[in-house]
Amino acid sequence: MSTVDKPTEDGPRPARPGRPTIGIALGGGAARGWSHIGVLRTLEAAGYAPDIIAGTSIGAVVGGCYAAGKLDGLEDFALSLNRRRMFGLMDFNLGGSGLITGTRLSDLLERQFGDTRTESLSRKFCAIATELNTGHEIWLSQGSLVDAMRASYALPGVFRPVKLANRWLIDGALVNPVPVSVCRAMGARLVIAVNLHADVFGRGTIQPYWDEARDDNGAEPMAPPPRSAGRMVRRQMFGHRDGAPGISSVMIDAFNITQDRIARARLGGDPPDVTVAPRMRKIGLFEFHRAREAIAGGIEAAERALEEIAEAVDTLGRAERA
Repeated sequence: MSTVDKPTEDGPRPARPGRPTIGIALGGGAARGWSHIGVLRTLEAAGYAPDIIAGTSIGAVVGGCYAAGKLDGLEDFALSLNRRRMFGLMDFNLGGSGLITGTRLSDLLERQFGDTRTESLSRKFCAIATELNTGHEIWLSQGSLVDAMRASYALPGVFRPVKLANRWLIDGALVNPVPVSVCRAMGARLVIAVNLHADVFGRGTIQPYWDEARDDNGAEPMAPPPRSAGRMVRRQMFGHRDGAPGISSVMIDAFNITQDRIARARLGGDPPDVTVAPRMRKIGLFEFHRAREAIAGGIEAAERALEEIAEAVDTLGRAERA
């Protein structure tokens, strides 16, 4: 049994007797990951605060903040974002190994957590990353909390890789998008998975090719030239007004298609006890300024799952007492 339930200003408080150890696997999904905040708020209010948190990518950021007692600050930050502020946080690095160095985001995390170490948190926490050269799944449950978060969200091509212990690490969603297996390995008796791609329909189907992009002469329409260097960068990153995707959109969408396929395979082989599935299809992967909608979606999804969670807790609790 876990010895902590909810961290308070005075330190951790004892867990409710007879309740199985609860683990939560927070999946990746870029901006849709703000819904994790709503899920955690709802579980905590219902008395099912997780004892063990494993997170991938944005799930590692939200999970790490929760485990460190900083969820309020993260929520305030998320709700303060607008398009202009979001763009200001992106320090472009067109000559390196990622479009964004991530220094500004890293500085924000450093100011919040300083030298906080993962093993010192009041709850067990693990961030999942991928080793670049080998493809190994790396579990970051010790060392700098900020470094663990940075490595887990280092989206290939967007953020530059993070070097830890002589290993170059990138986004953990390449190997374990919804880390149920990590929760079990860390001692969770009941595992709740938060899958941010559960409502993305049509993945894996075959569609016939139909060329509607060409004009009557068979030539593709040309986009008008950008009026400034800043506008050109924004267009390359976020896409054109006519719907043509930008560099970041192409990379993130391609990455998330891969992530969705891997998640299906891994969850099929090691299913969670309960799945929470926020309806995030309408929120774009780069629309971090829509945090209010995402958080509300997380609350709604968690509330739908509460009855199933209660039944699982009761069943496992009786089994442990027998």
